Amino acid sequence: MQCQTVLPGTECTFMAKNGCVLPEGSCQAVVDNCEGCEKIVEGSIGKVCGAYPYPSKKWANGICNYATHVKVELKVEDIKVNPLKASKKASGGKKK
Repeated sequence: MQCQTVLPGTECTFMAKNGCVLPEGSCQAVVDNCEGCEKIVEGSIGKVCGAYPYPSKKWANGICNYATHVKVELKVEDIKVNPLKASKKASGGKKK
């Protein structure tokens, strides 16, 4: 269904036959954390997220999973291996 409020003329995934399904009836403007994201589109109320209607809720618990401008770094910790188990695994468990 075509959006008539925030993004006129575009397909809105939050619209139903009887109108917007969002509690407030409209998408919300992006927050400061969203700056630089590729999913931001310009609407009648300013910049809005094209993937999620409430950007502030996505950033409330950490990094937004839709954010294209944030890179997550994974820590790799040293794994300690029992030498006896490692030698058995390397030998393939073969008995002579």
